[in-house]
Amino acid sequence: MTEPGRLAVRKTYKLYIGGAFPRSESGRSYAVTSSKGQFLANASRASRKDARDAVTAARKAFPGWSGATAYNRGQILYRVAEMLEGRRAQFAAELIDADGVSARKAGELVDAAVDRLVWYAGWSDKIGALRGAANPVAGPYFNLSTPEPTGVVAVVAPPMGPLLGLISVIAPVIVSGNTCVVVASERAPLPAITLGEVLATSDLPGGVVNLLTGRVAELAPWLASHMDVNAIDLTGCPEELAVACERDAAENLKRVLRPATGKVDWLADPGVERMTAFLETKTVWHPIGV
Repeated sequence: MTEPGRLAVRKTYKLYIGGAFPRSESGRSYAVTSSKGQFLANASRASRKDARDAVTAARKAFPGWSGATAYNRGQILYRVAEMLEGRRAQFAAELIDADGVSARKAGELVDAAVDRLVWYAGWSDKIGALRGAANPVAGPYFNLSTPEPTGVVAVVAPPMGPLLGLISVIAPVIVSGNTCVVVASERAPLPAITLGEVLATSDLPGGVVNLLTGRVAELAPWLASHMDVNAIDLTGCPEELAVACERDAAENLKRVLRPATGKVDWLADPGVERMTAFLETKTVWHPIGV
């Protein structure tokens, strides 16, 4: 039984980098409040150094993750979905605080996030058939095109939809073998860090997903200009910042996914565009044997 007048222990959320939960090297944090303005917790305010560390972790994890079988990646995403569903009540409570939705709506959003993970898991061993091809050529050769992951992808998560929107931008990046550095919703970062706790105890190798909390305007430009980042998803960037980041990304010819115009309905059918946006195509020739 709680003693009268007892103060609650407020949590200071850390970053999730390389499978561990470090504090920001800057020592900074910021207050996270509910939709009603009530204090919820402190979240680490990631710095440029934290972003660099996250990119290093993602690059280190890339060979193993991209080299895993598509079936294995699908099984791991399915396991993440299982574990997310096991913490349904916690995620629902965080969505109620963040967006002021009803308990019923929050539960539906958590269920939709679980279903979205399962949906992408099912695509892991099918996207190759969708994007690959046996090309007709004039000669005694086989000409085959196959999709391959781009590499390290920076993702600016949407400010709204702090769980379903977050899953909807992370899952398509990693299911095809990419690794990522994610800037969580600045407004509502708690579901992202709770997701990090889920990932840390799942089968997902450390470094495949790295989660940063803090100011989008501070972190996005550094990731856009980082020379070891191969692509960037600017979904969560306001228009002016997105234009600046796209300009910075041109320095090393990053693939860029621009923010959608208008309000995004994260409950809608996601399609395959987010998966194919971060795939390269390799074409090989092979002589036809006699």
